[in-house]
Amino acid sequence: MSGKSSVRISVIILGLILIPINTWWLIQMEEFRYAGHPTTASLFFNVIFILLVLMLINTVIRRFFPKAALKQTEFLTLYVMLSVSSAISGHDQIIGIPPAVGYPYWFATPENEWETIFFNKIPEWLSISQKKVLQNYYEGDSSLYFRENLIPWIRPLAWWGAFYFVVIFIILCLNSVIRKQWIEHEKLSYPIIQLPLAMTSGKTFWSNKVLWLGFAVAASIDIINGLHYIFPVIPSLPVKQRNIGHLFTSKPFNAIGWFPISFYPFAIGLCFFAPLDLLFSGWFFYLFSKIQRIIVATMGWRSVPGLPFYDEQVFGAAVVIFAFALWGSREHIKKVLKETTKGKRKPDEPISYRNAVLGIVVGMVLLFLFCRRAGMNPWLILPYFAIYFILWMTITRIRAQLGPPVHDFWSYTAGASFGHPDMMLVPLLGTRRIGHNSLTMISFFWSFNKGFRGHPAPHQLEGFKLAEQANINSRRLFGAIILSSIVGIIFCFWTLLHFSYKTGAPGVSYYAGVYFERYLTHWLYYPEGTNYSQVMAMGAGAIFAGFLMMMRWRFVAWPFHPVGYALSGSWTMNLVWFVFLISWALKAVILKQGGYRSYKKATPFFLGLILGEFTVGTLWTIIGVITKKPNYAFWY
Repeated sequence: MSGKSSVRISVIILGLILIPINTWWLIQMEEFRYAGHPTTASLFFNVIFILLVLMLINTVIRRFFPKAALKQTEFLTLYVMLSVSSAISGHDQIIGIPPAVGYPYWFATPENEWETIFFNKIPEWLSISQKKVLQNYYEGDSSLYFRENLIPWIRPLAWWGAFYFVVIFIILCLNSVIRKQWIEHEKLSYPIIQLPLAMTSGKTFWSNKVLWLGFAVAASIDIINGLHYIFPVIPSLPVKQRNIGHLFTSKPFNAIGWFPISFYPFAIGLCFFAPLDLLFSGWFFYLFSKIQRIIVATMGWRSVPGLPFYDEQVFGAAVVIFAFALWGSREHIKKVLKETTKGKRKPDEPISYRNAVLGIVVGMVLLFLFCRRAGMNPWLILPYFAIYFILWMTITRIRAQLGPPVHDFWSYTAGASFGHPDMMLVPLLGTRRIGHNSLTMISFFWSFNKGFRGHPAPHQLEGFKLAEQANINSRRLFGAIILSSIVGIIFCFWTLLHFSYKTGAPGVSYYAGVYFERYLTHWLYYPEGTNYSQVMAMGAGAIFAGFLMMMRWRFVAWPFHPVGYALSGSWTMNLVWFVFLISWALKAVILKQGGYRSYKKATPFFLGLILGEFTVGTLWTIIGVITKKPNYAFWY
C-alpha cells in the first residue's frame, strides 16, 4: 500500500450507519422545514458539526479504549463519506426526482392541455400516473408503507437511482484521471478542506487562543440572533442579507433591482482562504453586472427581453475556464491515454487509468442507452452530457484552485440554472431541432440539475486531496465513496417519501413546476429556432473570459480573475458579494501590513469564525427539529 494508512473496515461501516441519520436530518432542514441550507454553500455545516461531535466522543474513547479511538485518516474518511452523501441528498440533486416523476399527471388540467401536448412523450417506466398514489404523496396524511403507495415507486426510482449513480460514477472516474495533475503536478490549494484538515490535525489547533476568539465572535452573533428569533425584545445583530435596492429609486439606477448586503461570519471565514484576485473579481464583476443593467436602462433597451444576457455571458466564461484547465492538463491526459494500454494501478492511484477510462466509456454507453430508451434524440445525448460533465469539472477545478464559498450558476432573474445544458442547447439549436421527446426528457433532468451548488464531484476530488495530505490509502477511499453514493441515493429517496406521505411533498413547484410550467409548456406551444442574441452573448462571455485569462498569463499583477466573472452572475453571489468585499479588504490589509507571517497568525481566527457559526447555527437547527417549531437559520 506504499506506506499509506489503511482505514479500518469498521470505520467505513460507521460512516454507512451515519449516512441515514445525516440524510434524515439534512432533508428535514432543507426541504420540510426550509431552515438552514448547508448544501448551498461550498463547505457543509452539517458535516462539520457531525465531525466535531465525533471528535468529542473520540476524546472519551481514547481515554478508556485507546486502541478503538479514531485517527485523523479515519476522521477524514468519514468527512468525505458524509460530504458525498450530503451532496446527493442536497438541495439541488436527486431530492427533486420524486416530486417530478408524478408532477405532470397530478397538475395536468383541461386548461394547460398537458395531457394532449406531452403525456405521450413521458416514459411510463420513469413516472407515476396513478392519481391516488400521487394524492397521498403530494397532500400527505397517509403512509408510504401501504402497499398501494409503496409499490408504484419502486420501478421509477430504481431506474432514476441507477441512472444517477452512473452519472456520479463517471465523475468519480474523471476525478481519478485528473487527480494527479491537479493535486500533485499543479499543486492546487484546495481552500475548502482547510477546516476539516485543521480540526483533525491534533491538539495544537484546539489550543490556539486566536481560534477561540474567532469562534466566540461568530458564536456570540448567532446566540444573540437566535434568542432574538424566540424573544423579539432582544435586539438582533444584522449579519444576514438585507436588500438596499429600494434606495435606488430614480432612473436609470432603479434597474439595479435586488441589491442585498450581508456580513455572514462563516462566509467571511471561508473567503479569507481564497486568493485576493478572486475576492476582488467576485465583488467587482458583481457590480459590473449591475452596471450593465443600468446601461441597458439608460439606452432604452429594456424592451428587449433578456438584455444584457449576463447569464449567457458567464455561461460562456465557464466553458472557457474549463478549456484552459484542459489545455494545461494536456500532457497529463496524453500520459493517461498511454497508461490505459498497461492496465496496472500505481500504488498511489485510487484506480488504474485503464479502469477509470473504461468506467467513463461504459458509463457513457449506459447513459446513452437509458436516454435513448426514454425517447431522446441520439445525436443530442452526447452533447447534453458533455456540457453537464464539463460544467461540473469546471466547478470542481474552481473549488480546488480558488475555493469560493458559493458557486451555483443559478439565475435570480430566470428562476433557473443557466448552467443547465439545455440553457445552451435550446438557444443554439432551437426547440424544433431538439424535438418534443427530448425536450420532455430534459425537463425531468431538471430534477437533479437545478443549480451547480451541492454535488458529489468536488467532494470526491477534495477527498483525494485529503488522502494525499493525510496519507490515506486512496483505493480504500475510492471504495468508501462508491458505497456512500449507493447508500446516500437509497436513503435520500426513502427519507423524502417517508415524510412526504406524512406531511405532503416539499418544494413541488420549485423542483418540477419551474420546468414543466415555465419552460416545457412554452417550448411546445411556441417552437423557436436559434436565438442568435443569446448565442452571441455566450460567445462574448467566452471571449472576455479568454481575454482575462491571457492577461493573467502576461501580467503578474493583473487583478481581474475570469472565475470572478463566471461566478458573478449566480444567485448566491447576491448574498455574499459584500462578504467578498469585506474579506478582500481584510486580507489585503493583513498581507500589506504584516506579510505572510501575519496571514498565518490570523488564519486560526477565520477558521474560528467558520467553526463558531457552524456550531451554534447548527444547534439552533437541531432545536428547531426537536421542538418542531421555526427557529433561527444563520444561512439564507
